[in-house]
Amino acid sequence: MVKELPLQSPSLLSFIKQFAALLVLGSTLHLAHADGNLDDEGERRARTAGASLIGQPGPVAVLETIDGTKIDLAELYGKKPVYLKFWATWCVPCRQQMPGFEQLQQAMGDKVQVIAVNTGFSDDIASIRAYRKEHRLTMPVVIDDGSLAADLNLRVTPQHVVIGRDGLISHIGHLDDQALHTALERAVSEQTASASRSEINTAPKAPQFAVGDTVNDLNIETLDGNQVRLGKGDKPRALVFFAPWCESYLEESRPETSQACLRVRKDVDSLMGQVDMEWLGVSSGLWVSASDLQDYKNTTPTTLPLALDEQDELFRAFAIRDIPTVVLLDAQGRVANILKPQDDNLVEAVKALH
Repeated sequence: MVKELPLQSPSLLSFIKQFAALLVLGSTLHLAHADGNLDDEGERRARTAGASLIGQPGPVAVLETIDGTKIDLAELYGKKPVYLKFWATWCVPCRQQMPGFEQLQQAMGDKVQVIAVNTGFSDDIASIRAYRKEHRLTMPVVIDDGSLAADLNLRVTPQHVVIGRDGLISHIGHLDDQALHTALERAVSEQTASASRSEINTAPKAPQFAVGDTVNDLNIETLDGNQVRLGKGDKPRALVFFAPWCESYLEESRPETSQACLRVRKDVDSLMGQVDMEWLGVSSGLWVSASDLQDYKNTTPTTLPLALDEQDELFRAFAIRDIPTVVLLDAQGRVANILKPQDDNLVEAVKALH
């Protein structure tokens, strides 16, 4: 675990602070074993989530790079292997892997279509451009809107996806290891016929509800096993979209987001004792399992009911790309307000519903 510490200061205080943050992350991810290893756990999660996709057709998507170039994945199938690497600017192992990622682009970029896919999760274009410049990335960089992550069962960052020349997914993993390089070498060496567009499937697209829309056909199960159906009800409802690692893990790599998560958690806990409405914390499935969320509930001073949005279906339904985000529904099930991380008027917005 120590190797993932983003040490940037020689001071003992800085070391202790960062080490403590990593220990909290380890607890959040249910990895508090003596020999716990986030790399191994990330690989396990990526492979488990991707197992059903191996041998299946790659996604149909037209990606647009941050420089405005269009890449039609379906047009590549049958002609050239594709290597998609999901990453985020706040992700420590992503940063560790980036030099090797660029070396691979330099060595194989003429044989494989390498694409750096930023998850678009609590990230922004300025940070992404600065990150590309810092790491001198020369492959195309795109920002996912959540749909590609849904198609490929994204569960961790980084997550590698290798699609062969035949358009079939051959490898999904987390590590920059021999298995990844073997999959790439095999993809380059294979000679196959063109893939059929009609054979390639994509995950169903979730509806998107904006302010003023009435929510329907959405439900989720809480950690306690209660089914929550979103829509018209007896009371207004607040949906708090977050991730249990936000406050701890992002304290160093994205401190403003960490502070926003802390502020919203405290505001919500205070409001729950003052305002008569339904509350629900909705966790992303990125780096989160049901046991991780239960650990968070057991160790964090909050009474907010929690639910795991494992497939991020509710996140996509409300087009949530940043945490924390609070969606307020009135008693008729209409979206009354959507508060982003920078919005600090949650108390006023909640009281406006009554």
